[in-house]
Amino acid sequence: MDSPHIKSRAKSPADDPDRVVSAVRVDDDEAFELKLRPTRLSEFIGQTKAKEQLAIALEAAKARGEALDHVLLFGPPGLGKTTLATIIANEMGVGFQQTAGPALQIQGDLTAILSNIKDKQVLFLDEVHRLQPVLQEKLYTALEDYTLDIMIGQGPSARTFVLDIKPFTFVAATTRPGLLSSPMRARFGILLRLEFYTEDELRFVVERSAEVLQVPIDRDGAAEIAIRSRGTPRIANRLLRRVRDYAQVRGNGSIDRPTAIAALEMLEVDAHGFDELDRRLLRTIIEKYDGGPVGLNTLAAALAEEQDALEEVYEPFLIQIGFLDRTPRGRVATKLAYEHLGIEMPRRYSLF
Repeated sequence: MDSPHIKSRAKSPADDPDRVVSAVRVDDDEAFELKLRPTRLSEFIGQTKAKEQLAIALEAAKARGEALDHVLLFGPPGLGKTTLATIIANEMGVGFQQTAGPALQIQGDLTAILSNIKDKQVLFLDEVHRLQPVLQEKLYTALEDYTLDIMIGQGPSARTFVLDIKPFTFVAATTRPGLLSSPMRARFGILLRLEFYTEDELRFVVERSAEVLQVPIDRDGAAEIAIRSRGTPRIANRLLRRVRDYAQVRGNGSIDRPTAIAALEMLEVDAHGFDELDRRLLRTIIEKYDGGPVGLNTLAAALAEEQDALEEVYEPFLIQIGFLDRTPRGRVATKLAYEHLGIEMPRRYSLF
């Protein structure tokens, strides 16, 4: 049965399960990621700054015998926010409960969860920016004072009952922290931004995943997959699955660089990790709008994509590696984009 989170999340073209370089989790990622997910902070690869802050906070909380401060994890999808939430519960030796903002529709949903929380338990809420404002407000006292106001009855006879809640750790994840209200952000004691991974870090991720899956892979093969993984572990693991299948059917079951290159070229994933949708986005800006600037609304309409998909899925990596710029007037393709697509740059740009 699908989880409420999966049922409630609106689908977009970026969620297409055939798009192997999408960082958005799709249904068949769930079981696969559980196999590969590290359970301890020492096993978690990358995110050095976030891990250091978290390690100190965990050690201090355990020494005091208290629940860890509330944690906000933010950054692009696929970088390990859910994994870090489970690691927090494992390191603290407490229970873990997971839900998502879109899954909570009425106050009774939130009340039921909060009233059953165990002492020091970790409550993980994914996509917290999609939690309804009225439910965010109900969370304020629960996060700050560990109390919950419950309305009993209706009309003139209605009265408020204050329910005490066990101290717990609220871990929230979001790809769009700017959509959270200031009062909500103020309730978090620990704010951790997750960054895109380096190629070396992703190579370690691929090698570790291959070891767990018992897939023979050499350093160069792992590096080739890492290079094309868009700085995202979820994409690296998904590409590893596809390359493993290719190696078993077309090769000898072992992954080396030539095998990885052949498999990824078949999947139309180029040396920068772009697929046809990425190339189409850049080509649209260059060919239809003379390189930009072009507004997000116009670009979304031209590509038949949702604006959220462009902002959250496509653009972050393209901006990170310098192929796309956001300006006050709209999106602009950079010199690197022209060179990658083999398109001559207009003379007016070559002067800069």
